[in-house]
Amino acid sequence: MTNWYHSWRAAIRIARRDAWRSKGRSFLVLAMIALPILGVSAADLTLRSAELSAEQSVQRSLGAADGRLSDPSLGGMPLMQSPDGVNYDPVGDFEDKPWPEGKTDVTKALPAGAKSLTDTVGSAKLRTAHGLLHTEIRELKATDPMAKGLLTVTGGRLPQKADEVAATDHFLESSGLKVGSQLTARGFDREYRIVGSYELPGALDTDQVNALPGALLAPLDKALKAADMSGTSPSTTLLATVPGGFTWNMVKDINTKGVIVTSRAVALDPPADSEVPLFQEEGWGNFEASTAAKAAALAAAGTVVGLAMLEICLLAGPAFAVGARRSRRQLGLVGANGGDRRHIRAIVLGGGLVIGVAAAVVGTVLGLALTYLLQPVLEDYMGKRFGGFDVRPLELLGIALLAVLTGLLAAIVPAVTSSRQTVLASLTGRRGVRRSSRVLPVIGLIAVTIGAAIALYGSTMTDQFVVVAGGSALAELGVVALTPALVGLFGRVGRILPLSPRLALRDAVRNRGRTAPAVAAVLAAVAGTVAVATYAASSDAQEAAAYEAQLPHGAVSMVIEEGSGRDVPQVRDTVQKLLPVDVRADIDRIAVGSPSCSPYSDDKACGRLEVVVPLKNQCPLWAVDPAKPDEDPSAKFSKAERRKLNDDWRCRQGGGGGVYTEGGVIVGDAKLLQVLGIDDPAAEKALAAGQIVSFDKRNINDKSKIDIQLVTDTEAADRAFEKGQKIPGEIKSFTAHQVAATENSYGLQMLLAPAAAKSAGLTTVPFGAYYSTDTLPTTEQQQRLDDELDKTGTDVALHVEKGYTSEASIILLSLTVFAGLITIGAAGIATGLAQADAEADLKTLAAVGAPPRVRRTLSGFQCGVVAAMGVVLGSAAGVLPAVGLRLTEERQQMAWYEQALDEGWGVGEMPHVPIVVPWETLAALLVAVPVGAALLAALVTRSRGALARREAT
Repeated sequence: MTNWYHSWRAAIRIARRDAWRSKGRSFLVLAMIALPILGVSAADLTLRSAELSAEQSVQRSLGAADGRLSDPSLGGMPLMQSPDGVNYDPVGDFEDKPWPEGKTDVTKALPAGAKSLTDTVGSAKLRTAHGLLHTEIRELKATDPMAKGLLTVTGGRLPQKADEVAATDHFLESSGLKVGSQLTARGFDREYRIVGSYELPGALDTDQVNALPGALLAPLDKALKAADMSGTSPSTTLLATVPGGFTWNMVKDINTKGVIVTSRAVALDPPADSEVPLFQEEGWGNFEASTAAKAAALAAAGTVVGLAMLEICLLAGPAFAVGARRSRRQLGLVGANGGDRRHIRAIVLGGGLVIGVAAAVVGTVLGLALTYLLQPVLEDYMGKRFGGFDVRPLELLGIALLAVLTGLLAAIVPAVTSSRQTVLASLTGRRGVRRSSRVLPVIGLIAVTIGAAIALYGSTMTDQFVVVAGGSALAELGVVALTPALVGLFGRVGRILPLSPRLALRDAVRNRGRTAPAVAAVLAAVAGTVAVATYAASSDAQEAAAYEAQLPHGAVSMVIEEGSGRDVPQVRDTVQKLLPVDVRADIDRIAVGSPSCSPYSDDKACGRLEVVVPLKNQCPLWAVDPAKPDEDPSAKFSKAERRKLNDDWRCRQGGGGGVYTEGGVIVGDAKLLQVLGIDDPAAEKALAAGQIVSFDKRNINDKSKIDIQLVTDTEAADRAFEKGQKIPGEIKSFTAHQVAATENSYGLQMLLAPAAAKSAGLTTVPFGAYYSTDTLPTTEQQQRLDDELDKTGTDVALHVEKGYTSEASIILLSLTVFAGLITIGAAGIATGLAQADAEADLKTLAAVGAPPRVRRTLSGFQCGVVAAMGVVLGSAAGVLPAVGLRLTEERQQMAWYEQALDEGWGVGEMPHVPIVVPWETLAALLVAVPVGAALLAALVTRSRGALARREAT
């Protein structure tokens, strides 16, 4: 035991000394190992620090209160809720009766002896230094002890008077205001003074102002509605404290009154699933990741870590071999003084241990320091404050041990190789001759065969990506094992090469022990790059084929769905002023009920319109029988009949794009046809005659008219539909003109002439505009327009049709750069080792009169040969997984397509899943990267070496 300790102590001391002497090589290996450790340790610290304990999470949502009571708008109907209050369901069966709706007085659900604090949240547009900003308005007496922890004051103080507000730091930054500024809201002339700033620890990027209860939301909402504008939509919850807290039994008791409770006591000590009534209902449960899913996630993480360690070992292994080769005389002296193979291996392994420990310490310490220093930046990026700087020593120790293990694994092969050299060979510098292993290529060939078979099976017989990925990984590892044999095959090419590249190739083939790891490292990096690049290029081609233009190329659409459209005229003019507009077509929408209603509003004062599609024009697969509204219409057809109906004109789905409105009806004139590029003189005449133009013949009845029903009482209409009764509402009929199906309407279904809408007594409000442009708007023009629109504070939906824009180019470029750096690094390490081996040959060449450039040329070709072999093998190996994944995707999409046909869901065209090889990326890898590596190696190599006598061999 003592001998073992002393021998390893001596070996580590020697390794430490050698590492210090060769600072450049040691730093290179240390950086390769330490950088991943730095990233993983920093990620671990960030994620753990961002995780909140149950107490911290409760404090951010409840403050110092025992619970929060909220109204789910079920009309006081008893309900069941999950312990966290996120999920709930009313008690009873509502399949055959209307869903409960209505407000509930939450205060009546408070238990005796409870104290409460109202917390009301709404939103409105507030005036800023730049214009208007849609902001959340919160009325909460934040100075109350019950609110402690909900927000953190960062400057000034909290409001104490009705004309005072505080604002979040994010709002002040976005608005250009500051503490002491005056604040007003659009449509409301009362001024408020900002007296303080604060932040929400769980939502740092929230634009919010805080006022006292009743000071801002109620008067602002009243003023907005008086001006026929959308209100603030306030919602109120109650923070409450009660002696002993809200137990689970109390929560269930309050649920019987139709109120949801988020309880501190329940969050800190949740009940068992068997005690939660909601979880006992069919379709509900405490869903968590299954054991199989967790195992798959761990397997995926383990695979990634394993492949990353393999790549580092393949890169660092030759570097350790360089050190061992340059220290062979020292190792020979150890053997000459009584050291055996164990001691030689210990010295080389000690180098890996020393570098691994140093990398573990450096990576972990830097990870800790950077995470601590960048904590504010990380918090801002994540949008929330850390719960604390959470350091998990065992996790960091495990991450650090990965560095030590990587260093040892990288040094194993050089250690075994060095220990097999005789003392005489080490002292004289002789390299000796050792045949390559015959077992490793056989194992590699078996792995390639099995891996390819698994990947092929996964891509043709199953729909599981993990099978394809696992088979591809196994096949790639097999190619790595085959690398020495494949390097030998490259040697046959040397017969046709000039002197310098022939010498470089011969040297690489004869010394496969140092060439193979570097080639394998390049192979692994390039294979991954080619796989991802092929998959990305294929996906990009699929997206380009599936892209549907929303407008003609260069055209612009602008819509504002808010309220009565009072800002639409101003925005129309702004767009026309700042963009190169040729034709402008204004559009309106039909408002049912109050003109201030937004589309699809749930307000009782708001209605909706529906286009009455004739029964014979309805798709039989989707046409609901009024007498049986709950019955699936497609259930009465066989699979063959559903497939046949899928090709029926009534069941074909129209193209998307354009502007969406209720019923698909837009009010506009013939200019819109011009913008959309629709050449139909008859349609223009129909609009001039006060008719409606249809782009979907399903909407036209036998009288060549389109019926539009105005539903003013949406609740009554829904009840009538559920009972299979006729939906109440006035019907307006318009003479229609059908445009030819060959015209592309870009999602537009019906265009109603303004005169027709007026004569029918319909209420219309400004909705937006379409524009055709002389030239495609530039980025600068769009930026100026976006800046002007931001100042209006209006939610503008603006679209400029630029055609399909590929995002794959930047991905492919990044992958190429990554693979190039790995290739140059691995080839450079192999070149350094080759120069250490070939120093005697270079001295002989110099002695016999070889020009100085030979050393530089030979070094460049040595680097280029390694890079070229790795890139060629990696390119071939990387295509397999990408092709397998694409075939698997095609099977999945075809399976869904076939199922949709069988079920009668209505589908479009057959899935198109192309496989595209990124030839530009492959060309850069196969040509530019090896040439660049060769040139770089030639440039950094000295032309003249120290002339010395040829050492005896």
